[in-house]
Amino acid sequence: MSNNSINKASVVNRYLQDRLEPKDYADAFAPSNIALCKYWGKRDGELNLPVNSSLSVSLAHLGSHTKISRSEDGSDKVRLNNKDLPSDSDFSRKVIDFVDLFRRGQKIPLIVDTRNNIPTAAGLASSASGFAALMLALDDFFSLNLDKSVLSAFARMGSGSASRSIYTGFVRWDMGSRADGMDSVASQLDNRWPDLCIGLIKVSSARKPVDSRSGMQRTIETSKLYPSWPEQAGSDLITLEQAIDEQNFAQMGACAEKNAMSMHATMMSAWPPLVYWLPESLAVMQQVWQLREAGVAVYFTMDAGPNLKLLFETASLSVLQTEFPIMEVIQPFSD
Repeated sequence: MSNNSINKASVVNRYLQDRLEPKDYADAFAPSNIALCKYWGKRDGELNLPVNSSLSVSLAHLGSHTKISRSEDGSDKVRLNNKDLPSDSDFSRKVIDFVDLFRRGQKIPLIVDTRNNIPTAAGLASSASGFAALMLALDDFFSLNLDKSVLSAFARMGSGSASRSIYTGFVRWDMGSRADGMDSVASQLDNRWPDLCIGLIKVSSARKPVDSRSGMQRTIETSKLYPSWPEQAGSDLITLEQAIDEQNFAQMGACAEKNAMSMHATMMSAWPPLVYWLPESLAVMQQVWQLREAGVAVYFTMDAGPNLKLLFETASLSVLQTEFPIMEVIQPFSD
């Protein structure tokens, strides 16, 4: 439940200097991330505080590149993928509201230019990389020099999963317990897994019909299955961390797939049901299950969207490239 006396601005202000010293230009990149143990549900909507802890792996070079520069004509401008957006668009408002947390009333008109090399709002965590890149760029532009844990907490205020996109590799986001959310931050695990591959199956690049924030709220309010979700997520998190420590691929893949399917089952039990799958999504799932029956070590995970992410190791790469010719392969720990 939200604490109405605490808002984003009050939390941010405690960590900023009295007077900002903006530069003329700054830019930053942040990777998208794929959750192996999902976050679904907020205990505080204002600060994006999650109901459960989660764990992800980053997508290396796939993500968001954000540039911030001064606007010469006195008005803010937001660009997405080389397109100027209307100031009253949802995306523009979210970006400028976030920027305002750091301008704090000072008249510093800005151009915020973001380019995603993944589909936007299609269940591939573009908001996570987008707000993480924006936070990193703001830190540079205003010379804030914030610790990474603080950057993670602030990025989370823009998009929950952005807390994890501040880092690369395996990342754990602890739900925390403080009312101000400053212990609800992500941290990078030391583990590396050079043979791990992620295969992106882009079923659709269309904007999903129900955004994640609205979907989470609907699930919490109407799903009879939801009360069991935080407990399962907590158990899955322990299993996944053990599997990563031991590099037990079968354990990791099975747990990640089960976690994703359980989250989608919970969403489908909401009313009206939340079904992010398309017929093509189910066809890929069935193909994965058939391949596993045939002895191919491959699993999948899905976020709130129709696109799938296959989990496998390099030994299975050639056969999976043959089975899924449209698959884009990411090796998060490849040098």
